[in-house]
Amino acid sequence: MSRKDRDVRSFIDSLDVSKSTWKDDVERWILMKIESVRLERRTTHFNIGEECKDYNAIDLSSVSDASTQTAPDDDPQTDAKTASKSLDDISREWNEGKVISAYDALRLVKCGIVKCRELESRLNAETAIFVRRSYVAPGILKHLPYQNYDYKYVTNSCCENVIGYMPIPLGVAGPITINGREFYIPMATTEGALVASTNRGCSAIKHSGGVSAHVIDEKMTRAPVAKFPSASEALKLKTWIDVPENFARLKAEFESTSRFAQLRRIDVAIDGNLAFIRFVASTGDAMGMNMVSKGSSLAMNFLKQNFPTMRLLCLSGNYCVDKKAAAINWIEGRGRSVVADCTLPATVLLSILKTTAKQMAEAAEDPAQVVSSSMCSTRMEATPKGDLYVSCTMPCIEVGTVGGGTILRPQNECLQMLSCAGPSASVSGLHACRLAEIICSAVLAGELSLMAALVTDQLVSSHMKLNR
Repeated sequence: MSRKDRDVRSFIDSLDVSKSTWKDDVERWILMKIESVRLERRTTHFNIGEECKDYNAIDLSSVSDASTQTAPDDDPQTDAKTASKSLDDISREWNEGKVISAYDALRLVKCGIVKCRELESRLNAETAIFVRRSYVAPGILKHLPYQNYDYKYVTNSCCENVIGYMPIPLGVAGPITINGREFYIPMATTEGALVASTNRGCSAIKHSGGVSAHVIDEKMTRAPVAKFPSASEALKLKTWIDVPENFARLKAEFESTSRFAQLRRIDVAIDGNLAFIRFVASTGDAMGMNMVSKGSSLAMNFLKQNFPTMRLLCLSGNYCVDKKAAAINWIEGRGRSVVADCTLPATVLLSILKTTAKQMAEAAEDPAQVVSSSMCSTRMEATPKGDLYVSCTMPCIEVGTVGGGTILRPQNECLQMLSCAGPSASVSGLHACRLAEIICSAVLAGELSLMAALVTDQLVSSHMKLNR
């Protein structure tokens, strides 16, 4: 008799069918066995080293498993006696901070004794996620992975009520030469032809001597809205802020919340008895939204002391403007404002993009046409020599290389590919500016290839080939 057969026999012998909970005991025991199988260490079909020429000569016992981020939890063995604990006993152990099994935790969640969001407070991340998945989508999420992921960077930082992580294909385009330096561009997408098209644009740029990219300006904004008894009272606030000594006091309050935040100016717009107060600050290598929000909140508290009749309606009054296209951001910029340009020789246009400068420039019916896509402007002009001048201006690239998802290892490694992971050790904000320049340059490469596909009538055929 095998060990598994003996386990089954032992459980059946210990089962007391006279108890009203015997069916629950059977259910817990089955779930326990499923969890045991789930947590067994498996050998993946793909191992590091399979692409080597001498793969057959490799000792596979010494080859690392491809899934090396985190080891699975220990196999939790629960005997029949433990599996038959009452709900009151399990609840008491939970409240006392004792370790309980995944199956007992699932019972508590099902009965409403424990909330899904509380699971990580008593269970390790992977077990908590297993319980949550079993509760919200039992038997459904078979192909959504959740194991072998380092959740210590996720919990209380990036996501709540986690049920797994979404794998997205990551391709690479390039190399593309930007300011004399070559980069490979990682691109996560499920749209076929996108990486291939951007790669063609990168090749055209590389063979044309590269692209020149520059950050024109960098700042982040937050604009609270405050209400006053009258328009004249709101105007007094604007006048008060315009006094240099008063601005200096507000600046000190704002910057006390972070050693990286530097308040540059405050713009006030009046609408009746409402004052929209737009704080404009530089934020180093961080995208800076949280940083500016904290500083704005403290500054508004300071203003309240000087203007007792002021009532803060909202910390964000939609004058920032956040997460949407807006004229003020197109004119003033938000995040990193970047411009990138290059000139492509006629020979490169013909050999790689299969077109001419005249055709590219005339695609929009006017050589000076500005092709806008959201907060991006692309210009193409044919030169007297038959070459093509192309530029891409993006006034609102809101990116950072510290904070948020940049702490996750896969994302951080992609930033390392671009030589801009984490904060810059030399100049504050340098890495975030480099990332913005690379993004603008990659957009330019994509725009080039897309326009060439439109001119040569290859848009549909390329998608039929790569995106079906």
